[in-house]
Amino acid sequence: MPNLRAIETFIRAQQGGSIASAARQMGITPAAASQNIARLEQEIGTRLLIRSTRSLALTDAGMLYLERVAPVLDQLEQAKAEVMHRQAEPQGRLLLACTAAFGRHLVAPLLAGFIDRYPQVQLEVLMVDRHVDLVRENVDVVIRYRGPMEPSMVTRRLAMAPRMFCASREYLDHHGRPRLVRDLLAHRCLLYRRESDGRFMNWPFLRHGQRTTPPLRVAAIANDIETLHCMAQRGAGIAWVGRFIAQPLVQAGLLEEVCLLPDDEWSFLDEPLEFIACFRDGQQMAAKVRALVDYLAAALAGHEALGR
Repeated sequence: MPNLRAIETFIRAQQGGSIASAARQMGITPAAASQNIARLEQEIGTRLLIRSTRSLALTDAGMLYLERVAPVLDQLEQAKAEVMHRQAEPQGRLLLACTAAFGRHLVAPLLAGFIDRYPQVQLEVLMVDRHVDLVRENVDVVIRYRGPMEPSMVTRRLAMAPRMFCASREYLDHHGRPRLVRDLLAHRCLLYRRESDGRFMNWPFLRHGQRTTPPLRVAAIANDIETLHCMAQRGAGIAWVGRFIAQPLVQAGLLEEVCLLPDDEWSFLDEPLEFIACFRDGQQMAAKVRALVDYLAAALAGHEALGR
């Protein structure tokens, strides 16, 4: 099959009137351009150009060949331009998976703005707390809190979400308000079990400065954050949830924040959740993926619901 580079040299030489002109257009030397044409003629088995010191002329075979291949080169250049434009302009189906609570409370309200900005993107959203396999499920972006990562994934931090202890006023009036960190050990606790791996999201106690997991009075366990704060509102116990979830409920009088002080023995490590965007590794990130990740990172930066 004839070399496309040689065909391009032949066409540009005819259009520019010289091999030197073709060489300038293609960024190669005149000698290389001449070799390209000679190689093409050898592959076809006939002469295409009649060379003179001042000009080029097409042979009959050259005229026929040019008539057939010139439109092909135009189509190839058009296809290249269309692909480059497609890469530059976000468009097409984009499947976003996101942890449910973070997605419902913070990401979902932002997506209308993204849709307005990029109308050529067809957005599909999955709100799930299970592990999402990007490759097998053909997902473009996953938003989740940082944990063990697959080696082929690229990540970008989107937000640091502080957490807070909270309970209903009725519960605290009946069972007392814990003042010190050690007081939590005597209260009913509502714990979150990760659906992705089945493990508890432990509360990070420190005893004499060393991290430890003391036995808690576990009143209930849920694999859904919304369920935990709903139970807390009904007086089931004390929950430790994202401030972006609990603060509006505190302001509405549905929950009360529980503020704890350390003592000489016990303290609590107030670890925020780091939420990240995960996407597949590649030499070039798809324009739609880059657009979404950049948009969410900018929108979440300084978001009032993530403040302490």
